Order: sequence, then C-alpha cells, then structure tokens
Amino acid sequence: MIYLLEDDDNIRELVVYSLCKTGNEAEGFGVPSEFYAALKKKIPDLLILDIMLPEESGLDVLKKLKSRPDTENIPVIMLTAKGTEFDKVRALDDGADDYITKPFGVMELVARVKAVLRRSEQHSEAKSQQAEYICGNLFVSVPKHTVTICGEEIALTHKEFELLCFLLENRGRVADRDMLLNAVWGYEFDGENRTVDVHIRTLRQKLGECGSLIETVRGVGYRIKD
Repeated sequence: MIYLLEDDDNIRELVVYSLCKTGNEAEGFGVPSEFYAALKKKIPDLLILDIMLPEESGLDVLKKLKSRPDTENIPVIMLTAKGTEFDKVRALDDGADDYITKPFGVMELVARVKAVLRRSEQHSEAKSQQAEYICGNLFVSVPKHTVTICGEEIALTHKEFELLCFLLENRGRVADRDMLLNAVWGYEFDGENRTVDVHIRTLRQKLGECGSLIETVRGVGYRIKD
C-alpha cells in the first residue's frame, strides 16, 4: 500500500490513478489528520509527501514518522514545489528517501517509487536474514522464528513473537499501545483496547524468568531495558 499526502485534488487524483494503473495499491489524503487516521489502521509500504500542507507542514509530518518506532522505517518520497537545494538537503537530512519537485513527470515518479520500494524490500530481507537478539538468558532468532531461554526453546504465537521482536528491536525505547497495535496488528486490529495488555501478560508468562525483561512504564506503554 502506498499513501499520498497531497492537498491539491488534481495532483492527488492523478498520482493515485497512475500508481494503481501500474500495479500498485494507493490511497490519497488531502490533510495530515486524514493520513494519521489511516495510519492507525494500516502502515503503508511507502509515503509520497507534499511539504506545503494545511494543518502542518510535510516536514513536520516526516519528523513525527521518523521519531516513532512503528513508522520510522516507512520509505518517504517528497513531492513538492519547493525546489531549492536547502529544501532538498533539509528533507533528506530529516529522513526522506527521495525528493521530486513539481512539475513532475508521472512515469518518472512511478519509476522512482519502484526504485525506493525495491531498496526498502532488499533492506528488509537483509535485516530479517541477519536478525538475532540476545538479552540475558533470552535468545531470539528471527529467520528461524525461534525463542530460547537458557538453551530451551519455548513456543510463542505469531503475534507474541512479533511483539517480542518489536520490543527487542526498539530496546531501551518505550513503545505505547498505539505503536504496538500498528506494528504488530495493523489493519487486522479488532478494536479491543486490551489486546496489547493481554498479549504482554501471556508473553511474560511464557518467558518465565525472562518475563521481567519487559518493563511496564506506567501511563505510557512497555519497553525492554537497554
């Protein structure tokens, strides 16, 4: 899924149509509040982002995404009329993956989207193939989908495993419930606001002596201490 945050109706409709016609799934939003609402339901594979927007600037949106563990890895392409070198450097320094100025060619935009998605997929594959986590007596192998404590393997459900990996990947950082819901459940979330707490409780029970590694930060969320 590709999200487009663009307040110009004509540009938004053109880009979404072009992306869909070239085999992508895309959805457009005119204001940041609509985009944030969609983000709670599904994390996109890529975001195309204008800078000059109502409610808040695209650069502020970019900074918010890059500051959250559940959205920091979303590839972002800036699509904007602001074409100075300063604007480009600022956006790239803030975490954008590419920068396209208006007016733009639709086919070039589609080609750049494919290139960014390809790089992102290659990065994710390399990361998943190498990912292993060691925390005290706890050892997690992402490629093998195994969890062992003191050398003994324990069985976790798919969601419990994803939840544990997300906490380990963001070790030392507090993840609130919305972050965990987006990262682990995404659009599959059924609306039960106790889902995260229930899974944390069962995860701690299954981890036994290592369950204490998961710390509750009262009023905020959960973390595994660094």
